[in-house]
Amino acid sequence: MTVELTADQVKALDDDGFVRVDKVLTPEQVERYAELYEAFLSGAISTGHLRGDLGGHVDDEAEMDAPEHITQIMWPSACVPVLHDAPLHVQSLAMAQQYSGDDMTFDFDMLIDKLPHTDTSTPWHQDMAYWIKLPDIRSLSVWTALDEATVDNGCMWYVPGAHRKPMRRHWEAGKGGGALECEAKEEEGVPVPLPPGSAVLHVGAALHYSRGNTTESRRRAFIINCRPKTMVDLERSEGMDHGLTENVRKVRNEGEA
Repeated sequence: MTVELTADQVKALDDDGFVRVDKVLTPEQVERYAELYEAFLSGAISTGHLRGDLGGHVDDEAEMDAPEHITQIMWPSACVPVLHDAPLHVQSLAMAQQYSGDDMTFDFDMLIDKLPHTDTSTPWHQDMAYWIKLPDIRSLSVWTALDEATVDNGCMWYVPGAHRKPMRRHWEAGKGGGALECEAKEEEGVPVPLPPGSAVLHVGAALHYSRGNTTESRRRAFIINCRPKTMVDLERSEGMDHGLTENVRKVRNEGEA
């Protein structure tokens, strides 16, 4: 059964730039996705250049028990194409079309894993800073928790209404890794804890971050991004495929919409 956004959820996306949506996946579906996730992480599913360290901006000499500070795998659906017809992709696209129109389509997906005690934050940023400038900025990201996401293991934080203001200036978060960051503080934001199978939806200009995982628990997330088909076609014509074939990124300037 497809999740239907309520009028209040649509209003929250309009006003705040983000909204929590519960029970996007059933417990049984969460279990199956978690099994697939582990196949990606273990290397049973080959990912090649699509796997990287989103937390490479921290001190490379820090002692780490994990292979990456924050494991990021781009394009899991390119490695396992049947994912496009699986519940999470179907639900995510349906919600994107409910919110932004029937012309919304899949753009790209990713896995982001924070292992216990890795304690590496994802810097404050707006997703649009990673993208080329487009004439139609409609987009929706669906961030789904496969574990309980808490403040201490790395749930998402957002600054309500930041998407309605000029975009903040972004810069490289550090010498290692591919993260961007901008100036923001937790005092501006609110955390969005999630149970497994629930999601937080946000627009491209939403300002967000997450703390590092300081707990014994896992924090696995599956993220799906949607935008108008004409804009996906334009991205690809400009060589922007979100790391599928190469890592193309242009840091956008403050105030660009």
